[in-house]
Amino acid sequence: MTNAEREAATASALVAAAKAGDMRAFEALVKRYRRRIYALALHIVGHASEADDIAQEVFLKAYRALGSFEGRSQFFTWVYRMTVNRSLNARRDRARREERSDVLSDDPRVELAVAVDARDNPGLAAELRQTYARLLRALDSLPADMRTTVILVSLQGLSHGEAGVVQKVSEGTIAWRMHEARRRLHEAMAPTKLPRKRELSADLARVLVEYGLPLVGKA
Repeated sequence: MTNAEREAATASALVAAAKAGDMRAFEALVKRYRRRIYALALHIVGHASEADDIAQEVFLKAYRALGSFEGRSQFFTWVYRMTVNRSLNARRDRARREERSDVLSDDPRVELAVAVDARDNPGLAAELRQTYARLLRALDSLPADMRTTVILVSLQGLSHGEAGVVQKVSEGTIAWRMHEARRRLHEAMAPTKLPRKRELSADLARVLVEYGLPLVGKA
């Protein structure tokens, strides 16, 4: 049995127990997936407190609707779909109320990524902060469906099939969106688009590759 199959079997057992009235089983599901649900919401809405609220709302909604969950998809894809829909609605609502700032230096997505990747290296942290801010600006400029696909696949680690289930589209559509998103992100990050031309450090290049993001100046 693969890790994915064990994960699915464990989640299915917890769902069955929760549907039978075992609150501890549902609490285990929340503990198992909350960090990923929060991260997904954060990547879409870009606000830590709002992402935290969305995560709470999603699990409350999932608990109330658990009786109607038929198990035709995995539990995590079910709550992922709820999270995507709620987060996109929240993002659209906020966009109608306010104009998003062009300055992303204090974006929690940037700060969290830098905290993980800089390894207490101030010079690398500064470079990462500037580059991640540009990447997020380019990511945020993508159409909503394409941006969500990139978040699910590149940042959340879902397969094309899993992302297709969450977004209710085919694997082919997911593959096309990823191809087109990489092209657009590469174009947005091209040296001619930046105020200064410079080579990436070896450390930063490695980090970008690990995140599945385009290397500046690379075809």
